[in-house]
Amino acid sequence: MTDLTFGIDIGGSGVKGALVELDRGALVGEELRLPTPQPSTPDAVADVVAEILETFDWDGTVGITVPGVVIDGIVRTAPNIDSAWIGTDARELFAKRLALDSADVVVLNDADAAGVAEVRFGDARGRTGCVLVLTFGTGIGSALFIDGTLVPNTEFGHIEVDGDIGERRAAAAAREREGLGYQEWTARVSRYLGVLERMLWPELIILGGGVSKDAAQWVPLLRTRTPLAVASLQNTAGIVGAAAAACDARAK
Repeated sequence: MTDLTFGIDIGGSGVKGALVELDRGALVGEELRLPTPQPSTPDAVADVVAEILETFDWDGTVGITVPGVVIDGIVRTAPNIDSAWIGTDARELFAKRLALDSADVVVLNDADAAGVAEVRFGDARGRTGCVLVLTFGTGIGSALFIDGTLVPNTEFGHIEVDGDIGERRAAAAAREREGLGYQEWTARVSRYLGVLERMLWPELIILGGGVSKDAAQWVPLLRTRTPLAVASLQNTAGIVGAAAAACDARAK
């Protein structure tokens, strides 16, 4: 019997949700995307999450991503959402708003969720060894895996590279903000990846985020020691990974 679970991916500009078939790691039907409320306070975002689930008439287990460090359901950082999230018990917040038992709600970092989806349903090489998944968007999200096991909340987008925060110069948003061509931008990305290579010695780096849909234009320009792979789930990875995490928690 097909295993269906719901995934919600909260971002700074949009909240996306869909039903996920975990046999294949694929969405069932279309996702629903609603704007992230401004200000993006916990209660306001919880209302949007509830609206998405009500639209799908879903009242079962749900996985939810948050763009920040999440430890035991509590949000510790909030770089792209309202600072009121810091210290919020997101699991209890969503459980109460959705009228669910807290055991039926799993909350995790958005990049970790995307990484879980890519390692589980994407490139098979990601299931062994030291694998780094990076998502390039407004910032740079990171997920680190050792033999398929997640090391949560790495936040490697915030490491210092040449005296600046890595994602400030190498995120996809930096290319758009500064009007950079792919050649100039990938030189920055290669430099950023080189710092991570020396620190982690990964055996594979998987490149994701919205810009991965244009991978043919920029990935061949990168210069790295580590083999590279392009994320296969692209913008659905956060939703799929959230659903997978919820399914795993339910099975324990």
